[in-house]
Amino acid sequence: MAVRKIINIDEDLCNGCGNCVTGCAEGALQIVDGKARLVKEQFCDGFGDCIGSCPTGALTIEERDSEAFDEEATKDYLRETQGEDAVKRMEEAAVRHEEPAAPPAGGCPGLRMRENLKQEESKPAASVDGLPGKVNETELDQWPIQLHLVQPGAPFFKNKEMAVLSTCSPIASADVHWRFIRGRSVVVACPKLDDTGPYAEKLGAILAESTIPKVIVVRMEVPCCGGLTAIVKEAVALSGRTDLVADEVTVALDGNVIATKPI
Repeated sequence: MAVRKIINIDEDLCNGCGNCVTGCAEGALQIVDGKARLVKEQFCDGFGDCIGSCPTGALTIEERDSEAFDEEATKDYLRETQGEDAVKRMEEAAVRHEEPAAPPAGGCPGLRMRENLKQEESKPAASVDGLPGKVNETELDQWPIQLHLVQPGAPFFKNKEMAVLSTCSPIASADVHWRFIRGRSVVVACPKLDDTGPYAEKLGAILAESTIPKVIVVRMEVPCCGGLTAIVKEAVALSGRTDLVADEVTVALDGNVIATKPI
């Protein structure tokens, strides 16, 4: 046994929906007594494909002493319990993971490296020299912005819609300032890398402010970013409000908005 990345299940948050079971190509998860359970440590590759399928944020990747991922044993298990089609799905997932025996840090398929998201002819040359101190106007009207640092009751939350931004979305999309930050209060968080334990309760206390009419989650398309929506959904419930509108906006890796829907 050795320390490696492996799935962790918060039973208090798990609602037994089973989305993670179908989201795991290795068959490492099952619903037992209404809760998700890890069948066997050696069946979990630590990539966290199941995380984005969880509506409550019950799944995270942790580092702990555990059995190594056994690809052949996992295939044998899938073949015995689900047939050859399941083995094929696992092999397809392994291709997406690129190196199934050595999961990258973070455990998310969104960590697969990509480049040239824009056409070469549309890329201006990088430049610093000769630029003015400010090229575009910022729409940010508050500080701090990190969810860890803001406090419920802060005056900049009042009488405004709120945008809850994933850490990556303002970098992926050049439109974030005018499209999502303008005229709104802002908090920024990462559901994968932050210590999200206190997030839902804190955000719920912020959203209890009756003059906040709407909250918008701006997340990336990668599966792990779905945890941010789950946090906001829980926070809306904790706020005790029935009049609060909540929407989710999904941003593609190339910066385009690809989906908007109610939470």
